[in-house]
Amino acid sequence: MSFRLPWVLWLLALVPLAAALLAYGYRSRTRSMVIFGQPSTVDALVRGRSPRLRALRGVLFVLGLALLIVAWAGPQYGSHTRVLSKRGIDFVVALDFSKSMLAHDVKPSRIERAKHELSRLFAELTGDRVGVVAFAGDTMEFPMTTDYAAIETFLRDLGPYDMPVGGTAIGRALTASKRLLERANRRADGSADPEDERGQRSRVVLLFTDGEDHEGEPLRAAEELVQAGIRVFVVGIGSKTGEPVPTYAPDGTWTGYLRDDEGKPVLSALSDQNEVQLKKIAEIGKGKYVRAREGTVGIDQILALTRGMKQAENRARKVSIAEDRYALVLLPALLLLLLEALLPEAWYVRRKSRQESA
Repeated sequence: MSFRLPWVLWLLALVPLAAALLAYGYRSRTRSMVIFGQPSTVDALVRGRSPRLRALRGVLFVLGLALLIVAWAGPQYGSHTRVLSKRGIDFVVALDFSKSMLAHDVKPSRIERAKHELSRLFAELTGDRVGVVAFAGDTMEFPMTTDYAAIETFLRDLGPYDMPVGGTAIGRALTASKRLLERANRRADGSADPEDERGQRSRVVLLFTDGEDHEGEPLRAAEELVQAGIRVFVVGIGSKTGEPVPTYAPDGTWTGYLRDDEGKPVLSALSDQNEVQLKKIAEIGKGKYVRAREGTVGIDQILALTRGMKQAENRARKVSIAEDRYALVLLPALLLLLLEALLPEAWYVRRKSRQESA
């Protein structure tokens, strides 16, 4: 036996006080009647008043009050297993839109292949909210939603040349992802969603990048995410040998390759140094690093990881819930109080009086 609100039981100390007040009231009334006048006159006025009925009403009231307090405390006995309702996982896809993502070592290009594979990911999601942080030197955001078609439209119409600032800032992208998740877990009035405060949603950042980072502190940003309860999974895209970066005119016409100040083609590669940093980001973020294989961006591994997360959550959602038994106490409490209110003090006398008048 346990109680949902055990502190309420302290109110049982009021029960003896209530009994004492009822006894005191009875004695005071009796004393007042004696003072009122002659005993014969008092007996005539209070004829039929039964001390036993009055005492019975007092007992019923005290017992009802005690049971009412116990019911308020919420007695619990026994338990059952319950699966807590979940609303899915919150994903933020942080996708690299730097110009190096136009390289063709992953067909048709790194960025186009990433978009295609993300469509496969969205097709596997059910009820999970997804947001997007497109980043180069700065970020562009698409808010959290379950409308995956709208996300795909946003990604399809966006390209590296649409980014306002060139370069690559992974740390800035992770920070923007954190802000996006935090905004999604707040109500319209700015207060935190209590469901999310109880851990009802897992939060994940999926970082897709070729590893080049020109500014920011991605490791520090990953630490901030994990402190906020957000896991970071990283997909590294690109070859180690290096690939020239194509350039395009505003109308989409290919104009050649990006060149340095000496006129040599700029090669983009997922170097060992960059890959080490991406692995550290995933390690700090309590996630996993996946290297894109030829022709893919590792989406199958990501799908397997997210399925594993959901299975783990389903196991964690099973909790033992104590059975509430307050109704077994509340019903007799209400019956006792009702009986006390309906019980007369001179019922037999009134009936006798009616018989005499007849």
